[in-house]
Amino acid sequence: MTTERRDRGVALARAARAGSTLALHELLDHLTPYVARICEPIALADGPDATQEALVAVFTSLRSLKDPQALYGWVRAIAVREAVRTARRAARARPAELADVPERGDPQLAADIADVLARLSPDHRAVLVLRDVEGLDEESAAALLSIPPGTAKSRLSRARSSFPKAWSA
Repeated sequence: MTTERRDRGVALARAARAGSTLALHELLDHLTPYVARICEPIALADGPDATQEALVAVFTSLRSLKDPQALYGWVRAIAVREAVRTARRAARARPAELADVPERGDPQLAADIADVLARLSPDHRAVLVLRDVEGLDEESAAALLSIPPGTAKSRLSRARSSFPKAWSA
């Protein structure tokens, strides 16, 4: 994210916290792509729902943000929490089996990847997104997910090893 974009978000957060309704709407519009980029790989088909839930949480909790400079970390934490919660709720409704993963060489490789991702637990997808998409280290990802660093490391290892195992089966 560019410094200019980050600064714009911080300025909008300050104005929204000061009571500007227009700034609040602009802030939510500004944050939507960022939140979606985090929620969609974790919540998969329910990514739009998770994004919406995260934005509602940002809206209702903005006054609790003590330091607007921490906006993006605060929003990331909310987005991950809502994406995992939404994905867990959806997983209870739609269990998946790893045995149903398409064969290697399927012409729709992107669909294969999405299918394998769908078969990971929300907890494994969350740590995978935080490490490989957001670029956080294991300790930061663990802190954000409120789990021990060793747990984050083992979840990441299991998530990464699921891809080759699923395709080679």
